Amino acid sequence: MSATATKSAKKKSTLMPLGDRVVVEREEGVQKTSGGILLPDSAKDKPARGTVVSVGEGKLDDKGHRHPLQVRPGDRVVFTSYAGEPFKVGDAELLLMREDDILAVLG
Repeated sequence: MSATATKSAKKKSTLMPLGDRVVVEREEGVQKTSGGILLPDSAKDKPARGTVVSVGEGKLDDKGHRHPLQVRPGDRVVFTSYAGEPFKVGDAELLLMREDDILAVLG
């Protein structure tokens, strides 16, 4: 399966992750504390949540059968904090990670 990067990206690119890889767009970090203090970029934590942009065909087992991934494009997910390899497509920053790095799908 392939999917277009994001609507926010100026330049459209088709991304097709291989195997059990998933492309995720990370959600924006908190700009302001609950007390109203604006945070500089260096003080912001990168959220471990995002939206799945595209998914690979699935993992190949020992017998050569493909097992489809449990996540689909458009799913909001929670992933481990150091998961994925960051890269840019146009203006969008995306993460390429394995499905194993995804902890949960948000409903």
